[in-house]
Amino acid sequence: MKTNQINRKTQTRRKFIYKAGGLTLGVGMLGMYGCSGSGKKDSALQKEIMPEAAGASEMFFKISLAEWSLHKALFANEMTNLDFPVMAKKEFGIDAVEYVNIFFKDKAKDAAYLSQLNTICNDNGVRNVLIMCDGEGNLGETGEAKRIEAVENHYKWVEAAKTLGCHSIRVNARGDGTAEEVATAAIDGLRRVSDFAKDFEINVIVENHGGISSDGKWLSNVISSVGMTNCGTLPDFGNFCIESSEEGCINEYDRYLGVTELMPYAKGVSAKSHDFDEDGNEIHTDYAKMLKIVKEAGYRGHIGIEYEGAEDSEKAGIMKTKALLEKLGAMV
Repeated sequence: MKTNQINRKTQTRRKFIYKAGGLTLGVGMLGMYGCSGSGKKDSALQKEIMPEAAGASEMFFKISLAEWSLHKALFANEMTNLDFPVMAKKEFGIDAVEYVNIFFKDKAKDAAYLSQLNTICNDNGVRNVLIMCDGEGNLGETGEAKRIEAVENHYKWVEAAKTLGCHSIRVNARGDGTAEEVATAAIDGLRRVSDFAKDFEINVIVENHGGISSDGKWLSNVISSVGMTNCGTLPDFGNFCIESSEEGCINEYDRYLGVTELMPYAKGVSAKSHDFDEDGNEIHTDYAKMLKIVKEAGYRGHIGIEYEGAEDSEKAGIMKTKALLEKLGAMV
C-alpha cells in the first residue's frame, strides 16, 4: 500500500477523534457471543497466524492491546467498552488493555460503571494499562482560556485511570501557532495536568499524534522542559505525519529517528500496524529495527498493539501483529 493511502487512514481516524465530543455509545453488555463474532473461520485463523511463540517468555517487553484496534466494531455497536477486556483475553490471549476514552465518554465519573469494568477485568485476569484521551482539547492550545479548559477536562480521566488501576493517561499536545508558541503552551498545559495527576500516581504521556506533535525532536524537547517525572511519551511506530493534504502526507518525520528521540521519556509504546507480507512482516515499518531501538533504550514495559489496516479484518490484523511481536521479541 502506498504511503498516501496510509495517511488517508490516519486522517480518517482523526476525523473520528475530532467528532468524539458528541459521541454517545451504548455501554450495555451485549455478551461475548454477540460482540466477538467468533466462529470456525476465526478459530482456524487464530491457529494459523498465532502459533505458540517458542521464545515468547524471553521477550524483553509485555504485550497489551489498544482498544483502537477494534474501533470499527465499536463504532458499529458490535461490541462495547465492557466487552473489550474479555475479548482481549479470550480471543487474543492478551491480558493487558489500553482504553480509548471516546468509547466510554460519559462514564469517567460513573462509579458503578468503573466498578463493573474493574470486576470484569479482575474476573478475567486482565490488567488496565492506560486510557487514551481524545476529544477533551489540546494541551498545546495557545489561547490560555481554551488551554485551561482542556487541562481541566482531563482531570476526570486522571481520576478514572486511578480507579481502574492504570498507570497513565495519554493526552494530545497539539495547538495552533508557530512551533515555539505551541511548545510554550504545551509545556504549561502538560505541567498543569501532571501536577494534578501526581497526587493520584498517574503519568501524563504524549503520543506523536499528528501536527507538530509528530516531530520527535520537538516533542522530546517539550517533555524535557516540563521536567516532571510523571510526564512522558507514548512513542507510536507510525504516527509521524506532521503535515498532510488531500493527496496524503507532505511532511513526514523519520519514524526511526522519532522513536529514538522519544524513548528516553517513554512510559508506554504503541506498535502501529497496517499491512503484512506473506511472511507476516509489517510492510511499512521494520519491526525488528523498531524493537531494537526500544530495547536499547532500556524499556521493559508494555508494547500495545494498534492495528489500523483495511486489508485484514480487525481480528486478523491484531493476531498478525501479536505473532510478529512474539517472533521478533524473542530474537531482538
